[in-house]
Amino acid sequence: MTTHAEALLPAMPTDRALTEQLVAPIGPGQRWLSRALLFCGAITALFALAMAYTFLTGIGTWGNNIPVGWAFGITNFVWWIGIGHAGTFISAILLLLQQKWRTSINRIAEGMTLFAVAQAGLFPLLHLGRAWFFYWLVPYPSTMGMWPQFMSALAWDIAAISTYLTISVLFWYLGTIPDLAARRDRSTGRARAIYAVVALGWRGSSHHWRHYKSAQLLLAGLATPLVISVHSVVSTDFATGILPGWHSTIFPPYFVAGAIFSGFAMVLTLVIPMRRYLGLKSVITPLHLDMIAKLTLVMSLIVSFSYLVEHFMAYYSGEWAERHMFFEVRPFGPYAPVFWTMIVCNCLVPLALASSRVRASTIALWIISILVNVGMWAERLVLIVTSQHRDFLPSSFGIYQPSVTDVVLFVGSLGFFLFLFLLLLRFVPFIPISELKEMKREIARERAVPRSATADVASS
Repeated sequence: MTTHAEALLPAMPTDRALTEQLVAPIGPGQRWLSRALLFCGAITALFALAMAYTFLTGIGTWGNNIPVGWAFGITNFVWWIGIGHAGTFISAILLLLQQKWRTSINRIAEGMTLFAVAQAGLFPLLHLGRAWFFYWLVPYPSTMGMWPQFMSALAWDIAAISTYLTISVLFWYLGTIPDLAARRDRSTGRARAIYAVVALGWRGSSHHWRHYKSAQLLLAGLATPLVISVHSVVSTDFATGILPGWHSTIFPPYFVAGAIFSGFAMVLTLVIPMRRYLGLKSVITPLHLDMIAKLTLVMSLIVSFSYLVEHFMAYYSGEWAERHMFFEVRPFGPYAPVFWTMIVCNCLVPLALASSRVRASTIALWIISILVNVGMWAERLVLIVTSQHRDFLPSSFGIYQPSVTDVVLFVGSLGFFLFLFLLLLRFVPFIPISELKEMKREIARERAVPRSATADVASS
C-alpha cells in the first residue's frame, strides 16, 4: 500500500536526477516562457505609464468621487494583501505542523507572497496623491518634531505591510540558499559569480545545516502570527469606521479567513499551469492539489458563515441603516450584480470541491480557482464601495464608476505580478530540492522498515 509520503513523491528519482531536473534553468528554448514574459512585460509597461500619469496628474484621473473616496485603489490593495497570506500559511504554519505535502509548493507560494505584497504596497502609495511624501507615514527622527498620526489607518497599513514584507523576504531567501548554491555549482562565467554571492558561501556542511534549520524555525515562528495580525490590521481600516456595513467586530477573523481563501485559490491558479508546462507532475502530484483544494473548501465555508453572521448581526442590531445596507442596498441596489457574483463565486462554486472527482480534475480546479479570485475581488468592491455610495444624507448619495486609469492600474498590477513570477521561474529554483531529497530519504527509510515491524515495536 502506498504511504502518504510516497504519494507525494511517487517517482523516487536519484538525487542527481532530481537536482538536474529542478536546478537546470528554464532557458530560451522554452518559447512559451519568452512569449509570456513579453506579454506580461507589455502590460507592466502600461502599468508603469498609468502610475506615472497618476503621479503627474493626481488621483483625480480615477473614478473616485464624493462620497466614494475609496474605490478601486483600496479594493486592489486589500485583494492583493489577502493573496499574499497563503504563501506564509503554506510555508510557515505547515512547516511548524510538520506537514510534508507543503514541500513541493512552498517555494512557489512564497514567491507569490512576495510579489502580491509588492502589488498591495503600491496602491496605498498611489492613493496618497503625493506619493513622494510617503515617508511622512514612517516614525523617523524628524528634526521638526513631526510624527505620523497613529490614529490613521494609513500608518497602520505601512507598519503591517513593511513588517510582513520583511519577514516574507527573509523567509523566502533563507529557503533558497541551498538551491542557489546548487545552481552556482552548475553555472559558469558571470552567472556563477552572481550565484556565488547570493548563495552566501553555502557548502552544505553540518554546521551550515544546523544554523539553517534553526533560522528556518525561528522565521516560521515569527511569520505565523503575521498571518493573523496583518490582515486584522487591514480589517480595522474599516471596522473603526462608522459607515453602515463597516463597523463590525467580526472583521478581523473574517478578513483573515478570506485572505487565506483567496491565497489558496491563487496558488492553484499558478501551480496547475506550471505543473503541466514545466513537467512537474512527478513532483507536484494530485495529492498536493487535493490538499490545497480541501483547504480552499474549508476556507470557503468559513467565509460563507461570516457572510451569514454579518447579515444576522445587521438584523439583530435593530439599526435601520445596517438593515438597509445588508438587505436592500447590497443585494438589490445598483451594485447587486457584483454582490451576487461574490455570493456565487465564494459560497456556491467552491462547494464542488467536496467531490473527489472535481478535486481530481485539474481543469475543474483551475476554473474554480479563477472564479474564487474573481469572487474575492468582488467581495472587496462590495465592502468598500457600497458602504460609501449611500452617504448619511440622501442628497449626498452617489454612484462610483471606474475610470480608464482605474482599470489599467488593476490589469497592469496583474501583469506586473505575473511578470515578476515568471522571472522567478527563470532565474531561481522554484522547487525546494533539499527538502525533496530529505523527504525521499524518509520514504526510503519507511520502505526499509516494514509497517508490521514498526507496529510490533510500538506495541511492545
